[in-house]
Amino acid sequence: MKYHTVIVVPHARARFRKLRVSNRQLVIGISTVAVLTLASIFTTWSFLTKTVNLKELAQVREENESLRQVNRSFEDSIRTLQKQLGDFEDRTRQLAIVAGLDELGVGQQAGVGGQDPQLADRLDLEDLRQRSDELDRSLGQVDTKLGERLRLIASTPAIAPVKGILTSSYGSRRDPVTGKPARHWGIDIATAPGSGVVASADGIVVRAGRIGGLGKAVYVSHGYGVTTRYAHLSSIEVTPGQRVERGNVLGRVGATGRATGYHLHYEVRVDGGAVNPLAYILDGTRG
Repeated sequence: MKYHTVIVVPHARARFRKLRVSNRQLVIGISTVAVLTLASIFTTWSFLTKTVNLKELAQVREENESLRQVNRSFEDSIRTLQKQLGDFEDRTRQLAIVAGLDELGVGQQAGVGGQDPQLADRLDLEDLRQRSDELDRSLGQVDTKLGERLRLIASTPAIAPVKGILTSSYGSRRDPVTGKPARHWGIDIATAPGSGVVASADGIVVRAGRIGGLGKAVYVSHGYGVTTRYAHLSSIEVTPGQRVERGNVLGRVGATGRATGYHLHYEVRVDGGAVNPLAYILDGTRG
């Protein structure tokens, strides 16, 4: 059969109509309907897919912007850390000078120059880690050396053991008792009887008691070969083996032993030899 007859009845009383449709026309019609249906389905699918993609794209863009902000914040933090690390390195160099270190690894060798412009803004985390480790080691060296320097300073006589008037200097003088030339191994500071005599530096009391012509006296060892002597005391307030700090009271001014009046005889000895105590008094002797 090459043709098909389609009978169309508009309503019950109307005349019906016949339509003669060939197989080719039928195929074309069905194909057209199929094509239109597929096109409609594709259009709908594309619209829905495009809508979903736009939402996802907007979300991705928002996430990217958030990541860029985090990255900028991270870069700013790294640059701030680099600056702070540089400041710490500078301060460590200054402390090294105070501590008396001849060499320090921080900042490599001394010199001048500038950064490579292409590397100026590079954020090198490995470099920061290495600099941080090096700074930590350097600070350990500075801490050790500075501790030694502070102990040396604390153990070096630096203040007058008593405030008063210098009545006899270090060196050659006329003996106040015999009137003959004699060597004076310390200085005499006259002041009111009973005034507190303080340690001029940190140390350990090695002798405390009556010692010949010095009367009641106290010897303090400060380490590093330095000792001090405080003589003609009226009373002693420390005992041998006791650790004292600069400013601690050792005894009271008196006139015991070979003395003509109330005063303190003060000596400083380095490696066993007497030196001028005035070189170790930084705050003066007058009250």
